[in-house]
Amino acid sequence: MSEISLAQQKFLSSKKRPRRTVNCGRILIFVCFVALWEGAAALGLIDSFIFSSPSKVAACFLSMLMDHTLLSHIGITLFETVVSFLLVTVCALAITILLWFCRKLSETLEPYLVILNSLPKSALAPLLIVWLGASYRTIIVTGMSVAIFGSILSLYTSFQEVDPEKAKLIYTLGGKKYHVMTKVILPANIPAMFSLMKVNIGLCLVGVIIGEFIAARQGLGYLIIYGSQVFKLDWVIMSIVLLCLMAMALYGLLGMAERRYLKRFR
Repeated sequence: MSEISLAQQKFLSSKKRPRRTVNCGRILIFVCFVALWEGAAALGLIDSFIFSSPSKVAACFLSMLMDHTLLSHIGITLFETVVSFLLVTVCALAITILLWFCRKLSETLEPYLVILNSLPKSALAPLLIVWLGASYRTIIVTGMSVAIFGSILSLYTSFQEVDPEKAKLIYTLGGKKYHVMTKVILPANIPAMFSLMKVNIGLCLVGVIIGEFIAARQGLGYLIIYGSQVFKLDWVIMSIVLLCLMAMALYGLLGMAERRYLKRFR
């Protein structure tokens, strides 16, 4: 038993070693990038007014954090992104279920969904502002518009790819379409839904930023567009960095939820 235990320890260690190497490589690349950026700005190789520098971005972050303005901008963008993401998830699932139950409706609406999905969403933002007004509701709708049509098409395709033999078994046992949906289709597509949500959280964040560029007076998108207009490029770069961190955090939370689900139910 001791030899087996030792072999297992060696196997687990060999599995962890490549992961540690990857993580160290990522950290090294980031540190080198920051160091080169700061060094180039300090030596005058790049114009620090235009390209800023890590030290200037950090000073800007601390300054805005101390006067409590930055947290409100982050909170607004995070709120709009999460709300638009939740609405996209619920609406896309509900519409996809409806299309699955009504095949003629899905065939009728398919070309319209394809057109709406391929339409540049930045072109819709000005119209949404005129229709809905310059408010957080408009920004949330803009965030939804980026992700919802593609989500419906992807989820409906996943529904169609479920093994038809399982549905036949339900029908053979006297089940109805409702039972096929709840016992076969939805359980089989939960991994696909998690994958779709991890994509949608980034798309909703992009849509929210597009809306904030045009209609907001708060939020990280507002800081980016305003900072570029008044040449406060430290604000712009700081906001971009914060958006990257926000996207990573939200994606990580969804990945954690997916792993817990798979560990518990698979």
